[in-house]
Amino acid sequence: MTASGRPPNQLLQMLDAADLDLLRPHLATVEMVRESVLGEAGAALRYIYFPHAGSVSITVGLAEGQIIEVAMLGRDNVVGGGAALADGIASADPVVLFPGTASMLEIAAFRTVAAVSIPFRSLMIRHEQVLLAHAQQSLLCNTQHPVEAQLACWLLRARDLSDSEILPLTQEALAQMMGVRRNAISLVAHALQRAGIIHYARGQITIIDLPALQTTSCDCYAAVKAHHAAILGIRQ
Repeated sequence: MTASGRPPNQLLQMLDAADLDLLRPHLATVEMVRESVLGEAGAALRYIYFPHAGSVSITVGLAEGQIIEVAMLGRDNVVGGGAALADGIASADPVVLFPGTASMLEIAAFRTVAAVSIPFRSLMIRHEQVLLAHAQQSLLCNTQHPVEAQLACWLLRARDLSDSEILPLTQEALAQMMGVRRNAISLVAHALQRAGIIHYARGQITIIDLPALQTTSCDCYAAVKAHHAAILGIRQ
């Protein structure tokens, strides 16, 4: 809990006291263990998660067997909210990328509060608009920008959610999530390391020069943050 007594998730922090009180009896704090699966595409959701720390990679599987990340969610998001407001069926696989904690509640409780509270339901709908804007920006980034800029953008988002310059990541995992060849990630990572921007060793990436990484990133990183703030009404 934060000093205000609220769970440290941005969406829960934004709720007024009355709406948060509706949710409190149903919230349970749980550990998000690395590589644990919080749902399964095509299956009925059981729980909704409001991350406090750590991050969740939302992935989709392609016919060729390839898995690609479509979004990275953390303490400024909710996992499963959109599906819960719709038919309750997960459209993608949420997998814990970086461990942390989250507020968890059953989908029935989530729907009950959404039905009673217009502000809560509105916030959840606006959050889905945030994810749509993020997905659209990611598509643009993946088709128009070089791998170096994409990797820098991804690392900046990961840093924001993990609150750390040290990211436990393998090049193979990065390539899989970004949907690019592993040798492309390897070449770019080595180039960033030679430039003194990151250090990579033993499945761990350490951000050494944050301003340089921000310069290397394309405009997508800033655009996604701006979309998020504008749609949710957050002052920057």
